[in-house]
Amino acid sequence: MTRDVKSGQPDAELARMAARGDEAAFEELHGRYRRLVYSVALRMTGNEADAEDLTQESFVAVLRWVGGFRGESSFTTWLYRLVVNQVRMHFRRRKSRPEEQTSDGELLERTPRAACRADSQRVIDRLAIEKAMRRLPPGYRAAFILYDVEGHDHEEVARLMGWKAGTSKSQLHRARVGLRKMLSARTPALQN
Repeated sequence: MTRDVKSGQPDAELARMAARGDEAAFEELHGRYRRLVYSVALRMTGNEADAEDLTQESFVAVLRWVGGFRGESSFTTWLYRLVVNQVRMHFRRRKSRPEEQTSDGELLERTPRAACRADSQRVIDRLAIEKAMRRLPPGYRAAFILYDVEGHDHEEVARLMGWKAGTSKSQLHRARVGLRKMLSARTPALQN
C-alpha cells in the first residue's frame, strides 16, 4: 500500500512511512541519499565496484532497519552511521580474503601482510581525519560534513545552516585548511 509522496516531505516522516512498508517513501529516501551513500562508501573503500555494492547493501539495510530510526538525530546522521557500519563489515569479511579489486571489478592478488597494512593504514587515516574534524569549530565542521561527506552543494548547505552560499564556501575552505594543518602536523609529508 503506497501513497503519493511529495518530495518536500521531511526525512523523519519518510522514514516512518518506509518502516510501515510504504515503497514510495523508501524510493524517495533512496533518491535523496543514493549519491551520499555511494560517496561515503567510495571514500572509505577507494574502490568504485565495492562502493556500488555497498550502496546497494546499505539500502537493503535501510529497508531492514529503518524502523529503528527514532528521530533522536537527523536521518542523514543515522544513515551515515549505517553506511559506515556496512563498510566496516565489508572490511571484516575481506580480512580473511586478502585480495583487492580494481575499479572495473578485476581481482588484484596481494599478500596477506600487504593487505593488512593497506587496510590498517586506511583505518588509521580515517580515524585521524575524524579526530581532526572533531577539533574544528562547529561551523567549519558542519560545512565540511555537509559538503564533503554528505555531498550537498553550497546552496543546500546554506539552506540547511541558514547561511548564504558564500558563507558555506568560506566555512568549507577554512575547514579544509584547518584539517590540512592538523593532519600535516601528524604526517610531515603532507606539508608539500
